[in-house]
Amino acid sequence: MPLIPEEPQIHESAQGPRATPASSRTAPTPRPVPGPRPVAPPRPGRPGPARPAPPAQRTPRDAAAAAKPVPPKPAAAAADGTQIQLVPASVQGALDAAEEAVDLLLDSGRAPGDVLVITTGEPHPWVTHELSFGEASYWALHDAGDDVFHTDVAGAERAGARPVVVVAVNGGPESVTASALSVAHAKATALLIVCGDPKRINSVMNAGV
Repeated sequence: MPLIPEEPQIHESAQGPRATPASSRTAPTPRPVPGPRPVAPPRPGRPGPARPAPPAQRTPRDAAAAAKPVPPKPAAAAADGTQIQLVPASVQGALDAAEEAVDLLLDSGRAPGDVLVITTGEPHPWVTHELSFGEASYWALHDAGDDVFHTDVAGAERAGARPVVVVAVNGGPESVTASALSVAHAKATALLIVCGDPKRINSVMNAGV
């Protein structure tokens, strides 16, 4: 798997997150988790099933930080043609960065079922909520393939390939990060987005991922 270069060149056709000028960004209102939403308002034409409301998500991002987002690195093409994009983020902010990346992907026209999100640390709140209904119910949502699916590294190995895979490096040992990057690259057929500390990510990549 090729290394993520410090300043790679983005391919103009890559459908990844796009940087937005700081002057035009305002503090966003909290959005629903971009996975299958039990009771959140469904997207047009997609009624949602009746289920108890998911647990409360993170508090709104700090307005000042949201007004000055860190732009993503340009994407680089791997040897197999997969575009690889690095979005700089702290461990604490990696999951937020991944959600923002998913939102931008959907806004750019990507189908929700095209996207798989992998976390290396704490699981996404949607995962915890859906697993409360049982493993069978959780994987049935994956098999339906009609919405964004969130999982951890172990689950990613079971998940099928998708056009876009987003990795949130939000904790965990380097061995888990290395495994996540390796599995994510194998599952992504068009675009791999990695949200996290560039130094840590490149260190793992240089170790032979």
